[in-house]
Amino acid sequence: MKKKILVTGGTGFIGSAICNFFSNKGYSITILDNNSRGKTNRIKKSKNINIIKGDIKNYDDVYKSASGTNCIFHLAAINGTKFFYEKPDEVLDVSCKGIINVIDVAKKLKIKNIFLASSSEVYHLPNKIPTDETEPLKIPDVFNSRYSYSGGKILTELLGINNAKFFKKMVIFRPHNVYGKDMGEEHVIPELIKKVKSAKTSIKIKGSGLETRSFIYIEDFLEAFYVIFKKGKHLNIYNIGTEERVKILDLAKIIIKIFKKKLSISNEKIAKGGTKHRCPDISKIKKLGFQKKISLNEGLSLIIK
Repeated sequence: MKKKILVTGGTGFIGSAICNFFSNKGYSITILDNNSRGKTNRIKKSKNINIIKGDIKNYDDVYKSASGTNCIFHLAAINGTKFFYEKPDEVLDVSCKGIINVIDVAKKLKIKNIFLASSSEVYHLPNKIPTDETEPLKIPDVFNSRYSYSGGKILTELLGINNAKFFKKMVIFRPHNVYGKDMGEEHVIPELIKKVKSAKTSIKIKGSGLETRSFIYIEDFLEAFYVIFKKGKHLNIYNIGTEERVKILDLAKIIIKIFKKKLSISNEKIAKGGTKHRCPDISKIKKLGFQKKISLNEGLSLIIK
């Protein structure tokens, strides 16, 4: 039987990509989103997709959306680093009430398959790079609002794991720096593209430039997620990302080169709480069959050109 899937946060960048991907494979998709940051025009017109405008914090909205489905992809969240600092109360509100409603509704409707989106943010300053799924999760400073997002994601994982007995398949996935077209401007790649595009002589980058990240293009993310969907095991956690590390300074230089510009680069202070290095160990999804296809240079060229 084809799964009928509820996708919370389905008009967001990653959510909409997942909806379009699974719809193309013949799955029936219901989207729950209030479109506060999502865009319905990201969703391709399809008889397989039904969009319900509602609030993940509202139990009745979640219940209505989940009725008739047999699987939930829970992605609804307020993402974007600047929002962690500017409205941490809302970030936590969505994360906490959202996961509680999703779990309660799934139990009520006897939905047996649930996939929960966590984040690489839960690792913060990891003890090892690349970082595998056994890395301790941590909140270094409860007074730093940066950790509102990761705190909500840690709670999401705790609730999923401690309610796993109610599900046939409960899987947690931790995306690492997914990028692609129309992802919004509150992330490092679109911020840099915007700066380089408008710059005449110079740009500023946040931090020293020696900080490193590993980025995964949205198409590769979808393939990795589909592998987890098909082959991931109950009560397991999977990193999704690549092991292609890049310094932020070098990332800026790549983008400048694609634009065929000559710009100088200077530095500006980074907000307290940022992570210096982030790179996932993706051994688990590789064992399931995932292979990256698109390099960082290729992905950046695709979204810029």
